[in-house]
Amino acid sequence: MTNISTILQSFLAFSYFMHVYGASCPVLECWFVQEKPGGGFHAAMSQEKSLLYINTDPDSEETRSKQGPSTDHDKVYYITDPAATLCSSSLHPPEGSVQKPQCEINPFMPQPSTVQWTVPLTVSAYSPLYLQADWYTAALQGFDGQLRLSNVMRAPTATKEPKVLLSVSSRTFMIRSRLGEPVVLDCGFWVDASSPLSGSGFAVEWRYQFRGDGRLVLAYDGKTDRFAETQEEGAGLDFTALHETGNASLILQEAQVRHSGTYICTVYLPYLLAQVAVELEIVEPPSLSIFPSPLPLSMPGQVVTVQCEASGFYPLSLEFRWVLTGPDGRVSPLGQGSVTGHRQGPDSTYSQTSRVELDSAKLDLGRGGEVTCVAVHRGGTRRASVTLNITGVSAPSIEDYMAMVAVALGIYGLIKVVSWTFSSGSDVANTQEKKGK
Repeated sequence: MTNISTILQSFLAFSYFMHVYGASCPVLECWFVQEKPGGGFHAAMSQEKSLLYINTDPDSEETRSKQGPSTDHDKVYYITDPAATLCSSSLHPPEGSVQKPQCEINPFMPQPSTVQWTVPLTVSAYSPLYLQADWYTAALQGFDGQLRLSNVMRAPTATKEPKVLLSVSSRTFMIRSRLGEPVVLDCGFWVDASSPLSGSGFAVEWRYQFRGDGRLVLAYDGKTDRFAETQEEGAGLDFTALHETGNASLILQEAQVRHSGTYICTVYLPYLLAQVAVELEIVEPPSLSIFPSPLPLSMPGQVVTVQCEASGFYPLSLEFRWVLTGPDGRVSPLGQGSVTGHRQGPDSTYSQTSRVELDSAKLDLGRGGEVTCVAVHRGGTRRASVTLNITGVSAPSIEDYMAMVAVALGIYGLIKVVSWTFSSGSDVANTQEKKGK
């Protein structure tokens, strides 16, 4: 496997590009949060307004030269970020924007991890003198929802000049996927090559959480190049990208309902860790079917029952609507019908049925039309239609009236002709009879 130094070189090259071509690092407003002294298990927390001046070059005085008076902030920090992760445009809203990035900074205590896949990172029983400093973590979220970032920083004791040593980020921390699609949960990390902790390897862990349920998805020890024993089927990493560029994204080969939830990407260095959370939402729209289809020919006064089944959808929420579109294009709402309870299938998707009764004695069904079932779901709106034909309800038109009058006149004329013929024949017979006598 490629050494972690390859990762460092790639990110340092990016940092050099940002510095040479004028990276614009925002001044960040942040909350400094820590426990109040003397607190117990439920210790109260204190919050202080803080200002973060960001610089990508530790030897530059540019950041200090831009400092202005700060009377509204309790703490001011001068942060060196060689990878320029804090210089992202997602953390720098346009001037006058009411949206601001979320930022919180906390004290941090370096310590060895006890999970089995990180044990090789701290084989020595002694902590290095390098750990004797002021340590902080910073958690940030972009105002546009396109970045989630977690940094570990070290500052010489009693100074306010921390330097970013480990950065873990996700550029797409809100993901929506349909069933059966491959999913990539973005997570990347950067390590400062000048830190003594950078040469001892790294470890990556992905955990899943949903409504109190949690499990290990996978864990990888980059130092010994091995997976932990608990690995979920269908989940993996791109090892080439992991070792060359720090791309620790989780790859799910086929999205399933059980994958919906929160995933936590944690990157370990000796004595350090940083993590970001990625949300995955599985959304599958329903498939609709109407029965009976086609509908039988109906008579006036007959009650017609139509059912619509929505199947294979997730999540649970679904709304039915029925409409009737007449031959003239007029649309009449028929309500939601009688809706059954949800049924859950083997793949954890849901099914539900709506039934509507069409009674021409109560509804103005006219000559029928097109009956449409509409299912409104988060994954999209679906429609299914069937034709309703009602016989013997055609209202006579003017042409029908004229035709009926013409037929009536014709029949009347025919009767008169027949009557005249019989009458004339009878008269002739009587005349001949009289002459014979």
